[in-house]
Amino acid sequence: MTNGRRAQSRVGVLGSGEVGRRLAAGFRSRGYDVVIGSRDPAKHELREWLSGEGTGIAAGTFAQAAKHGELLALAVLGDAAAEVIADAGPESFSGKVVIDVMNPLDFSVGFPPKLSITGDDSLGERVQRALPDAKVVKAFNTIGNPYFVDPSFSEGQPTMLIAGDDEGAKGTVGGVLADFGWSDTVDIGGIEGSRELEAICIAWVKIGGKRGSWDHGFKLLVGPG
Repeated sequence: MTNGRRAQSRVGVLGSGEVGRRLAAGFRSRGYDVVIGSRDPAKHELREWLSGEGTGIAAGTFAQAAKHGELLALAVLGDAAAEVIADAGPESFSGKVVIDVMNPLDFSVGFPPKLSITGDDSLGERVQRALPDAKVVKAFNTIGNPYFVDPSFSEGQPTMLIAGDDEGAKGTVGGVLADFGWSDTVDIGGIEGSRELEAICIAWVKIGGKRGSWDHGFKLLVGPG
């Protein structure tokens, strides 16, 4: 059951596509006060969703969502992240935990995509550099959005991998994940771990393309001793 503190928590989800809507609905289902941010909060598709699955969620601009949230989630297309942060106003992220749900996918040569950021950098690191006063945690980027909340698979739950520089922020995100029904969360270290997590997304996409289905996840298994 969601505790009283979380029931009062305000969340801003920046991104009103399928990923953002799924995440916003998950927060709302756990009693959070949610504003979902969009370039066009009045667009028909979003308003239609708000009257159905998104009931109880408010819509606003990116700036309004960022100002509203005590906890923020970035859920836009990866290559739009810098523009969205600028639109929202970096000052609105200051001191807050920011969940980076994004992957920097490049479809310029078709499917499967490749990463648009490679080598000794990652989107997660760029987000942290753009928001030096925020506490960025990479999470949710290695699983399909239908499984963000109450993940259930034929052979148990997958592992949620997270990365970030601030231990307290990762504790906060771990609490959200537990609230969302995740029982297996593994912290791989600092925000530079986004390099590996974003690469795992590419593997996830390639597997989906081969299978012709997207109902899969990854599980960390450890030895018997």
